[in-house]
Amino acid sequence: MKLNGKSIYAQSSDIKSRTYLEYRKDMKKKAIAELEVLAWLEKKIKKLHPKDKVAVKKYGGDKFLWFLRKGGVSREPDYCADIGEKRLNLEFQYADKANLPFYDFKVSKVAKKIGDVRKPIKDKLFAYIHKPLLKYAFFSPEWIMKNGEYGMVPAWRSYAFRVPKDKFEKKLTPDHSLKIICRVIDIKNFILNYQHELINIYKEKFSHLLQSVIDENQLVKIIPKNLDSFFRICFILDNIEKFPENANLWLIYLLSYISKTIKLEDVSKILYCLDFLYCKIILKPNELEQLVNKINVLLSQVKSYYRADGSFCSTLRVSPLEEIRYALFSINLIEDLTQDLIFYYSVKDLKPINKIYENVENIEKTYELIKDESSLNSS
Repeated sequence: MKLNGKSIYAQSSDIKSRTYLEYRKDMKKKAIAELEVLAWLEKKIKKLHPKDKVAVKKYGGDKFLWFLRKGGVSREPDYCADIGEKRLNLEFQYADKANLPFYDFKVSKVAKKIGDVRKPIKDKLFAYIHKPLLKYAFFSPEWIMKNGEYGMVPAWRSYAFRVPKDKFEKKLTPDHSLKIICRVIDIKNFILNYQHELINIYKEKFSHLLQSVIDENQLVKIIPKNLDSFFRICFILDNIEKFPENANLWLIYLLSYISKTIKLEDVSKILYCLDFLYCKIILKPNELEQLVNKINVLLSQVKSYYRADGSFCSTLRVSPLEEIRYALFSINLIEDLTQDLIFYYSVKDLKPINKIYENVENIEKTYELIKDESSLNSS
């Protein structure tokens, strides 16, 4: 399937052993870091080239898309740096753990095979941040090949150039400014995991509901023209890898549930269904117009429920932690859909996302509130 000459679906898939949302969550962790370090990276490249005009930006489709909808890995570099009249491709990696015996670099990112010989890729630089040490370094493909050992990385199930700890860490330079950047990355990864737990919560609810049919002789009702029933059907179809034949019609029907008084729990259900339906259809012009309009309505509604202490509140009938989770889950999917619509449909009426969770007004306050409320509930 293609739009504007761009393929919506990747050629290969690495998500068969995981659910689609689990795959996206894993891919987004690196995207969070890449977007947070962009301004810092540009400053560092400017210091390396003080006499040149320097501009660093995300590269190609990866500028907008944080994952491929059918799996696979982009072969494009993470960033490109325009330095004077020249262009340098940049790859970004970071370490979350200290005392690693090796630091690994994927072979395909470092070298190209010409005949039987691997040659280092030219006009490329690796930017590496060691988060626990708050240090960084730049590595050329030539240096990595010279100092690395070619071997299998079990976690990747592929071969890499593995640079031993002693050689690698000698190249690292301390940078105190990384402390704030690394904290934001950690907070956003925490938020990502926290909001994603909503999927498991719904799975548990549906599991108990279906078990009650046998254990307690209860009925499970699917009520026509009811958002909760619509959500249940989409959730079940998604998890058994089935899809409605009239998905475009379903999407328009779903949009009719959106209003300016809708509560956060219902927003999260609508966005789950929207994401499920959207990912496998091609929108017609009138459908696209309606969807873009409703996404703006949903985002505005979620943000209207934000409170100065970092919480979200749309109703007093739901606990503060649940309200926050619904809001974060919704913002996560709104940002995904926004980027997808801009990239594949060239939509002008949506604001591009520069950093993940940028629509959370004060993510540090929200993070601290989750930690504090979670501690109180567990004590």
